[in-house]
Amino acid sequence: MRRARETARRCFAHGENAALLPHASSRNVARDMDAIRAALGEDKLSYYGVSYGADLGALYTQMFPRRADRVILDSSTDPDATQYELFRRAGKPLEEGLDAWATWTARHADTYGLGRTAPQVRATVQTLLDGAGRRPVAIGGTRLGAPLLRLFLRQFVQHQENDPALARTVRTLTDAAAGEPVEPNPELAAMLELLNSPELGDMMTGGAVFMCGDRGWPAGGWPKDPETYWKNIVRSRAGQPVFGPLVNDMTAPCAFWETEPREPATRIGNKVPVLMLQARQDNNVPYEGALALHRKLTGSRLITADIRSHGVYGRGAEGRTAVPCADRAVNAYLRAGTLPAADLTCAAKGTVPSP
Repeated sequence: MRRARETARRCFAHGENAALLPHASSRNVARDMDAIRAALGEDKLSYYGVSYGADLGALYTQMFPRRADRVILDSSTDPDATQYELFRRAGKPLEEGLDAWATWTARHADTYGLGRTAPQVRATVQTLLDGAGRRPVAIGGTRLGAPLLRLFLRQFVQHQENDPALARTVRTLTDAAAGEPVEPNPELAAMLELLNSPELGDMMTGGAVFMCGDRGWPAGGWPKDPETYWKNIVRSRAGQPVFGPLVNDMTAPCAFWETEPREPATRIGNKVPVLMLQARQDNNVPYEGALALHRKLTGSRLITADIRSHGVYGRGAEGRTAVPCADRAVNAYLRAGTLPAADLTCAAKGTVPSP
């Protein structure tokens, strides 16, 4: 709650910000996109967007359907859900992602020593979190309480290729919590560096203006009563012991938002041809959200990749497991402008990371 209040304070700190905030919306970002198209002298816009960029692309097709050319939406959300609903819906797939990681880690018990069965690995994580709730873990000159540890776990569990890095990080944090003199492993060190960087506050502020300004009022559907968040956290713990407290918490400043948007949220629903991609095990924006958008974009085709990932296209170029049939479909669409004849399900290549 303190972090949310601080982010809200930063947004309202200056008078000029207060004047601009009512106009900080995805609708105006889409208008900016169309202004760029016009400035380039193009009749139509071709576009690839991932995550929020995918939601933004869907909005563009709604606002400027005749200007949309080859539009690709990678990892999108249910356009009818509020921001708080979207956060809460991630809890179950996040726990499933952690289950998959725990199973992998148990197979490499000799390397990481976190448990020889998935339940034992899970118990190690829960013990770490419970202990950090009482006494933050001191490592790398930083003290990490349970909320920050949950956030770190979420960042790692998004991609199956991160399984070794997550196992190394949990091993390091478990040793640090036991009072052993350990140095942060490289992946944890990078996250600690970001956590302590002055840029982090600006990054949070930039995302907040759209998170709180979009998808309805008040403030993107975030409750204003702190008791609501507490009750949701308590209810979530039985089925979502690791991530329930994170996704049900007041993680955004929207409950303290003082500015009402100038326009209502846009309802998505059109026949514009669109190519959609979604990982079935995406635990950042769950698969069901993409299905909801797919039903509303009746001219769309959906390519499903059966992997744990946030983002499908071009994964090989990022050093992750490639999804060749998805890459081919996107490249063919960009080249010729022809959608696949039907929805596709693609297999990833080489999906098991090594320790």
